[in-house]
Amino acid sequence: MTEVPEPQTAAVAMPPLLNRELAILAFNRRVLAQAQRPDVPLLERLRYITIVSSNLDEFFEVRFADVLDAARAANSQAAWRDVSATAARAHALADEQYRVFNTEVMPALRRHGIEIINHAERTPAQKAWVARFFEREVRPLLIPVGLDPAHPFPQVANKTLNFIARLGGRDAFGRESTIAIVKVPRVLRRVIRMPDEVCAPGQQGFVLLSSVIRAHLQELFPGRTVESFSQFRVTRDSDLDVDEEDVTNLRQALRRGLTTRQFGKAIRMEVVASCPPELSSLLLEQFDLPEAALHRVDGPVNLVRLNQLIDQVTPVPGVDLSFPAFEPGWPERRLPRGKDFFALLRERDVMLHHPFESFDPVVEFLRQAVNDPDVLAIRQTIYRTGAKSELMDLLIEGARRGKEVMAVVELKARFDEEANINWAERLEAVGAQVVYGIVGLKTHAKLLLVTRREGGGRAGTRLRRYVHLSTGNYNPRTARLYTDVGYLTADPGITADADAVFQQIASLTRVKPPRHLLTAPFVLHRRLVRQMAEVAQAARAGKPARIVAKFNALTDPGLIQALIAAGQAGVQIDLIVRGACMLPPGLPGLTDNIRVRSIVGRFLEHTRVIYFRWGEGEDDEVLYLSSADWMSRNMFRRIEVAWPVNDAKLRQRIIDECLVPYLHDAQDAWEQLPDGQYRRVGEAGPSAQQALMRRHAAQSGRA
Repeated sequence: MTEVPEPQTAAVAMPPLLNRELAILAFNRRVLAQAQRPDVPLLERLRYITIVSSNLDEFFEVRFADVLDAARAANSQAAWRDVSATAARAHALADEQYRVFNTEVMPALRRHGIEIINHAERTPAQKAWVARFFEREVRPLLIPVGLDPAHPFPQVANKTLNFIARLGGRDAFGRESTIAIVKVPRVLRRVIRMPDEVCAPGQQGFVLLSSVIRAHLQELFPGRTVESFSQFRVTRDSDLDVDEEDVTNLRQALRRGLTTRQFGKAIRMEVVASCPPELSSLLLEQFDLPEAALHRVDGPVNLVRLNQLIDQVTPVPGVDLSFPAFEPGWPERRLPRGKDFFALLRERDVMLHHPFESFDPVVEFLRQAVNDPDVLAIRQTIYRTGAKSELMDLLIEGARRGKEVMAVVELKARFDEEANINWAERLEAVGAQVVYGIVGLKTHAKLLLVTRREGGGRAGTRLRRYVHLSTGNYNPRTARLYTDVGYLTADPGITADADAVFQQIASLTRVKPPRHLLTAPFVLHRRLVRQMAEVAQAARAGKPARIVAKFNALTDPGLIQALIAAGQAGVQIDLIVRGACMLPPGLPGLTDNIRVRSIVGRFLEHTRVIYFRWGEGEDDEVLYLSSADWMSRNMFRRIEVAWPVNDAKLRQRIIDECLVPYLHDAQDAWEQLPDGQYRRVGEAGPSAQQALMRRHAAQSGRA
């Protein structure tokens, strides 16, 4: 497969683009703002803090690692200034995160009896319980390593909890070895709830594992004194370095790579704020890090693990600590439960809007295909499906029943590699055909294609295809947390195009270009640019011209240029971009017809919708759903699919549910300013997500 060259866009006055890394950090600022909202339940506010921590981990593991590599390669002052600016912004975000944690969220939880109790605050009974817990469950798993020429600094895995200690006195052999490292196994719980009998009435008392070890660190070094110490945590480059062109078996190469990922190049060092300079300097030297890579934090070095506290809290009467339970319903009126999917899809297309509607119909579609003796073949792409998956179990069962099962398993789905390798091996074991996409390209398209034998009698039999396309992954768990659209159709044109995508991925041969689907890396980018140019031409002719698009990120220069050109031609453009957006909106004479907003709410916005209008007639509009974000990697380095919604009623429904509410959101919406900063639109206005929950609850009879 070769990349399609970028089409030439009409000359346009281009402003400087915004910095991508700073845009990612700005998104996490918006997530952190959720932890400061008084209308968000307290445990959910804590959860947003953990999400920011998780996002920052991935930022350093992936994005900042790439920025550092690029700066080293360029070796220019400008490149290193970008690195410094990004590092400073990340430092400031982390500092603000800990401030919110320490001064806003935890004090509020404490007022409801939910407390993380440090050693100094523990009662004698609590200290005694912690001591017993340490002796029984922690100490047997800790082996301190004293450093000397025969005991070098131990291997420290990515994002693990560790302690460094400076010791006084002599060791068992009479030597003055001063530094020791204590590695904390991942199997130990990071947050421990103390029994009610050692807590005050109404109190839910928790201790952090790091605090337990800190309180009893001296006991690990009998006969010596602990003069100073600190927690520390190192973040490493987590990209798997596998040369796809130079391996004969990608799966085996990636499995080997997973064992070394934990020990990639160090990128960030986190220590507690009280860490003595001599210990932090020693750590930086050991991991070959500059001073700028050191993060001093006012609290535990890994806030992600506080999810364990959230999971252990019991309800407090009269207090809403979490979001009200929301159970997505089955869309009974549009898709009667128990209905033969194949008969229904021969009548009409079906749209599913997750998480407001259940993901169960997708599972049921595959289940009916597996159980139907007339279904001959099932083909599915697998990107992020999880370590446990009913869909994968059904694929395995389909292969066992003798159906032709083909799975396109993306082995390079970052941080899901191991789960996908395991599924690939299980599928192969039952005779399914497993392919791993295309060398150099990730398969990010979401497709599930079923081929069925139908008819009979004098007319004979025929093969008919049915397809499910999605903006999101085949993962029932995340389908409850992410907004996405699934689309089921028996349209002969779209299903034939889907079949061609699978054929090309498997055979690596040229196929007839799809007529209905827009695929990357072939035509998607070019068609989007062309479509925007056509809308711009309509605007110049005085016709109504409109672009509304919703996706996760906008970073591709060619698409940004096409948007700016359309805006300068008079097209009114609204972009709903959850994360990084490098286009500066609202610049007079340049981008003043372009508005950018970001929605950060209860659910992670993940739907990709593209709407173009170039006139007043019904035929003067087109709407696409897509698996692709507007990033160069999606357009040129991934297998992606966008498909048109030709059914007028479904097209209007997508506009009414996926676009219009988000343009009017005044509670979860943020407006992007020309300098890349964001301003919250409002605090008490309508919320798109809440409105959609109410709408679908009413439709399923759960209101």
